[in-house]
Amino acid sequence: MRWFRSLVLSLASLLATCSLAWADFEDDYETKQWQEIEVALPAAPKEGNLVPFYVSAATSNRFFIDASTLSVGGDGVVRYVLLVLSPEGGRNVTFEGMRCESRERRIYASGRLDGSWSKARKNEWVRIQDAYANRHHAALFIDYFCPFGNIVRDAAEARNALMLGGHPDNKRW
Repeated sequence: MRWFRSLVLSLASLLATCSLAWADFEDDYETKQWQEIEVALPAAPKEGNLVPFYVSAATSNRFFIDASTLSVGGDGVVRYVLLVLSPEGGRNVTFEGMRCESRERRIYASGRLDGSWSKARKNEWVRIQDAYANRHHAALFIDYFCPFGNIVRDAAEARNALMLGGHPDNKRW
């Protein structure tokens, strides 16, 4: 019986030591608050830089990214200029950011016809929904910039995904 009591005391001591070590380990890792970097507005899109991307057969709009504006910031945001053309001739140009980590997007500014930018009035981060109305954001997230929720390494990888019609990691399955 004496050996049993020794075993129980040893196990209790071991558990207490492990608990203290785990608590110290948890304290070593602070959760840092995410901070967005300062963003400068890019030049207006040029036709020669526009790369089309596929969204869905359910829309007749055409979608383009200005490849020269693609960037991946140190804050984990993919930034780009998006151009949407409607069959009726409507044109919508926006400078946007996408956070793969949180599945969010943000519009920084809208393009004017003269090539200047109008800063967005409501420029907060919004959850990306895979819904018909904004399917192009979901397509960019899933198929091009955030394969499996992971951010592309750099602008070259994002451009390559656009040129290939989708990120290579998505095509393995």
